Amino acid sequence: MLADSNVADQQVVRVIRWAKGHTNAHMGPKMRRIILTVIGFTLALGLAPAQAEKLDLSTMTCKQFMGQSKDEIATILTWLDAYYKGEDDPPVIDTDKFVRNAGKLGGYCAQNPTIGLITATDKLFGK
Repeated sequence: MLADSNVADQQVVRVIRWAKGHTNAHMGPKMRRIILTVIGFTLALGLAPAQAEKLDLSTMTCKQFMGQSKDEIATILTWLDAYYKGEDDPPVIDTDKFVRNAGKLGGYCAQNPTIGLITATDKLFGK
């Protein structure tokens, strides 16, 4: 299983490097964001388990979020990171901020397991 994870990580790195080389300065920030989003969805679909499910974050509680698999939590956190960005923000993932926000959400959800996930993230990250 670890070998599969390493292969998947290497594939993600290759795609990100490819995307950086193909999203040039002539493209506007909106077009770059669209391209990188499409690449992200493509990667998520290609690496998703065969028995993928729909995750309705509007009805998910903090307890349910914390009970998800490591991969599902990573997917949700990535989606939330994009959701709380401004429309004019550059298509950049600030990994330090991402990790800090994940920690804040984990701590908040551990203390408030019955709160809805989106209610918690709205409170922590505002929208």
